[in-house]
Amino acid sequence: MNAIVELDGLSVRFGNRDILKDLRVSLSSRAIGLLGPNGAGKSTLIQALLGFCPIASGTAHLFGHDIRRNASKMRKLVGYMPENDAFVSEMTAIEFVTMMGELSGLPYDVSLERAHEVLFYVGLGEARYRELGTYSLGMKQLAKLAQAIVHGPRLVILDEPTNGLDPPARARMLRLIREMKEAGGMQLLLCSHLLRDVEETCEEVLILKQGRIVHRANLEEERRSDKHFVDVETFGNDAGFADALVGLGCECDAARPGRFKLILPAGFDLDQIYRLAADRDLQLRHLSYRRDTLEDIFLKAMET
Repeated sequence: MNAIVELDGLSVRFGNRDILKDLRVSLSSRAIGLLGPNGAGKSTLIQALLGFCPIASGTAHLFGHDIRRNASKMRKLVGYMPENDAFVSEMTAIEFVTMMGELSGLPYDVSLERAHEVLFYVGLGEARYRELGTYSLGMKQLAKLAQAIVHGPRLVILDEPTNGLDPPARARMLRLIREMKEAGGMQLLLCSHLLRDVEETCEEVLILKQGRIVHRANLEEERRSDKHFVDVETFGNDAGFADALVGLGCECDAARPGRFKLILPAGFDLDQIYRLAADRDLQLRHLSYRRDTLEDIFLKAMET
């Protein structure tokens, strides 16, 4: 599959401070999650891809187009749903989304028609003639999504799309994001501090820390992995139990006293754990299979 986003030594500097440092990666999944703690450089990376901040060195390509040489083409290829509101509150939703379509290169008549379509699609059809200043938070988020997709972009960048939403509104937003991904016409780049949102919608994640890439994971490959993840809870003196499990070929993380997270080698017989516990007069209170969650992946990356 051809790369959707390709970072080629991308660096961004503000004054004497390096914000992004020699980012190099090729991403090709339909839905890509962008993760990292506050100050990691996520927003700066988005702004750089959109051409909103100067690049110190290197470049990036979207669908093979150099972002430093094809700024006008990027406006047609990319839709952007910002984290913060950027509305003219006295405009109606239909006026605003039509205007954003025109700014992306659509003729007025086409943009107006598309604005009606996308506002109905996101669930704002009945409220499209209301002023944006009268919208609730959830409705404003949907309006931001509508303006991001009105021109039919190939890539939609979503910055904290569920920020501040109540559970029903969040579920509705995530459903729309999944529908957009599964329809196949648009690729998504989702930036969120909510790991569950990314895990539910994305196939690939890029994790930043202090302006550098610390991990890239293909979640589909992780989910198809034949590794076996097991949680074990014990009662009694478990001194040396973790080392003994490693001796059996397991990868072991003693999360806290009495709790162990294991990765079993191929063909491993769980009876070995029971025998090991019995030999040590150690009671097994809980043993269950699990999969490595995005939270596990993220926390390991933060230790890098």
